[in-house]
Amino acid sequence: MNVDTREPIIENLGVLETAALLRELTAGLIAVADFDEASTRLVRITRDAVPGVTWCGFTALRDGAPAGVAASDARLAGLDDLRHGPDAPAMSAVLRREMILAQDLDVEQRWPAWTARARDLGVRGVISAPVDVDEQVIGAINLYAGTSAALTPRHQLTAMLLAEHAGLLLAAVRDRARQAALTDERDASLIGEGVVGQAVGVIMTQRGCPAPEALEVLRSAASSLDIPLREVAERLVVTVSRPREG
Repeated sequence: MNVDTREPIIENLGVLETAALLRELTAGLIAVADFDEASTRLVRITRDAVPGVTWCGFTALRDGAPAGVAASDARLAGLDDLRHGPDAPAMSAVLRREMILAQDLDVEQRWPAWTARARDLGVRGVISAPVDVDEQVIGAINLYAGTSAALTPRHQLTAMLLAEHAGLLLAAVRDRARQAALTDERDASLIGEGVVGQAVGVIMTQRGCPAPEALEVLRSAASSLDIPLREVAERLVVTVSRPREG
């Protein structure tokens, strides 16, 4: 008796492709601290990794207002930009908190103006899935097909998993950006403060380097010696201030 195993094989391939996509996204975004750069990487990696998806876009809203877009193809950026009109699949996904599917834009009637622009750009199908980043930022990941009926239930599953994973990765990106900003503020305060500022000035003079780099030299010395930063700074300032013996 012959058993048709083609469907399970196709399904398994789909699972493997999605797993590979999520791994690649993690590798591509894990060290990024800029949200716009992360969004751009997100859409380019997705476009290249998901068969049947011709373009990919990401729509971001901060505190309910359009806050940026990323598009794998600059020609289509306007489709993801809600400032050009909120009546779009991305906004529907965000407002309804569910995936939106339009397999054939030639017969689609939900977003007339958006659909006309999309068809003019060669788009024939779209999936939009809501992405929860944090309390301030939400968005939608948008998968575009260049042919009708190209987007299948497998693409819907991929979009769902992608949206969940992208939300976690982008939240981490925003956390890193916040931490970097706090570090910059602390560094600026240290550089302008008393003995640490003096020590930074000494290192800048000796090495001809900028203040942030001099502060890192000081931090590295403190870590190596396992003593507080200010103590290292005091030792350095005392050392350079001590008159040389003739």
